Amino acid sequence: MAPIDPHSFTDSTHPLTTHISLSLYFDFSTSTISSSALLTLCAPHTGDLLLDTRSLTIKSVIDPINNTPLSFCLSSDVDPIKGQPLTVSLNNNSKILITFVTSPSSSALQWLTPPQTFNKKFPFVYTQCQSIHARSIFPCQDTPASRVRYNAKLNIPHQLSAVMSARHVERRAPLAGGDSSFACDESLWCAEGRVVEEFTMEQPIPPYLFAFAVGEIGFREVGPRTKVFAESVPAVLDAAAKEFAGTEDMIRVGEKLFGDYDWERFDLLVLPPSFPYGGMENPRMVFLTPTVIKGDASGAQVVAHELAHSWTGNLITNKTNDHFWLNEGFTTYAERRIVEAVQGEDIAALNIGIGWKGLVDEMERFKDNIEFTKLLTNQEGVDPDDVYSQVPYEKGFQFLWRIERQIGRPAFDEFLKKYIAAFKFQSIDTYMFLDFLKVNVPGIEKEIDLKIWTEGTGIPFDAMEPVSNIYKKIVSLANEFKQGRMPSEEEVANWHGQEWELYLENLPKSVEASQVTALDSRYRLSESKDYEVKVAFLQLAIASRCSEYYNIVEKTLKEVGRMKYLRPLYTALVQGNVKKEEEKIFAQRVFSEARETYHPIAQGVVESILSKHL
Repeated sequence: MAPIDPHSFTDSTHPLTTHISLSLYFDFSTSTISSSALLTLCAPHTGDLLLDTRSLTIKSVIDPINNTPLSFCLSSDVDPIKGQPLTVSLNNNSKILITFVTSPSSSALQWLTPPQTFNKKFPFVYTQCQSIHARSIFPCQDTPASRVRYNAKLNIPHQLSAVMSARHVERRAPLAGGDSSFACDESLWCAEGRVVEEFTMEQPIPPYLFAFAVGEIGFREVGPRTKVFAESVPAVLDAAAKEFAGTEDMIRVGEKLFGDYDWERFDLLVLPPSFPYGGMENPRMVFLTPTVIKGDASGAQVVAHELAHSWTGNLITNKTNDHFWLNEGFTTYAERRIVEAVQGEDIAALNIGIGWKGLVDEMERFKDNIEFTKLLTNQEGVDPDDVYSQVPYEKGFQFLWRIERQIGRPAFDEFLKKYIAAFKFQSIDTYMFLDFLKVNVPGIEKEIDLKIWTEGTGIPFDAMEPVSNIYKKIVSLANEFKQGRMPSEEEVANWHGQEWELYLENLPKSVEASQVTALDSRYRLSESKDYEVKVAFLQLAIASRCSEYYNIVEKTLKEVGRMKYLRPLYTALVQGNVKKEEEKIFAQRVFSEARETYHPIAQGVVESILSKHL
């Protein structure tokens, strides 16, 4: 066996899947999906075929050409990271039909009961497949080295609707006579009160970009290529439509910088507060946390990042998670170019400054595991969710920014367009990128130490903080706080969320409790509607042992499930050498009460933090 990915059982000698046809019957009463998947391989194969699964019950594997059973074995050994390999014995087969049922504990799915939704009437379910969770929805070669087209039939209660990272074909009644493709009994598939939503994805995507949501979903039009979807609550939909009104302008800027937008639609889905990420770049249908709706259009910067993925990440994909920086470093660079063009250089500089501080903090986080301060990592035996960090984003950005400074922006823009055109709809690794760079920018390896940047630990000496008057002013004010000076109301009069975030991130890790309460008394940061500001302030309050803010910490941990907020708050409560018994007991209690509201990925991350420090 020759694995092609440290996080997959996929064998390099086996043909890759090129197309998957899915039939999915949603049972909200059991939080399961009864399913079938028709896999088409790139070539006929004789011998074993290995597929990734996690927490799936396999019912049958069939040769769909003659409807005869195929021999299969689901391993009884469960790898804690990769799950269970499904081995199917083939004899010159290029298609296989698998029937199976998901588990209520599927790591990709969060099932919300009606009380967990805005309207409290109907249930809701959504996916998060990155990095290695598609295998908990359907058997597949769950590696970004594999790119597949797919179509899907979702059989759901008629009061609900579905969206997917795919083109919507139609909403219709279930049909008798094979419509279910053996996903479940026909009597269930065609039962009264059920509808089928059909989708198709005609471009090849890695499995982690497979996505759907089912619930009471409405939408607003915000541009010629964009609708904003969310739970069907007018206030939520209207706020989202207002926040993301400038999306079409960003798409046009992206096309000018990086070439045509190849995905036709750029729709947005605002998910319930439990969504574990800021955004997920699912093609045609970006998933977003509601915490990006801030009321001042600044949340559009998360949209800029997910839009940038339409070129870097979705069109060109890292071959394995060892090369994750190819997705995120490029996208962070592209996001900041879009933001600079739409919102100006100062806002882009603030972004870079916040990112720089985040990168410096990650060096401290990984000081005992410096492998993960590299761009090119070795993740054999490592859960990618456990080492998810800002390093591939911010160090990757710094690397590309360093190249831009070396050769000049016009030349780098030409290089980027050439790079995207050369590798679109392919999965590549760091070495392929470096070879392409050296061919297209002759002599670059003499000017920049490419090996240090990609394989070295820490922050290279030629990385750079942003150069901007507003950035310098805010950092200077943060330094003055150490001497007890708070910024005046005049100095912060024009500050928005990003300015406050940069200021708070640059304050000392621990200050006097009286300084924390004085800062909050003047500026009410603990009450901010911007979670970036609120969470940065609450980290400061925890570090300074300001227990009067713990009720706000608890409320925050119970009302959002975004890991960007959960990770630092839980870590601040339990980490450190000082005696923190009260904080540890508090963290355990809050998590035990909030756990079921978090997505399974977030549950695992918090459990990992608590187990490390308790």
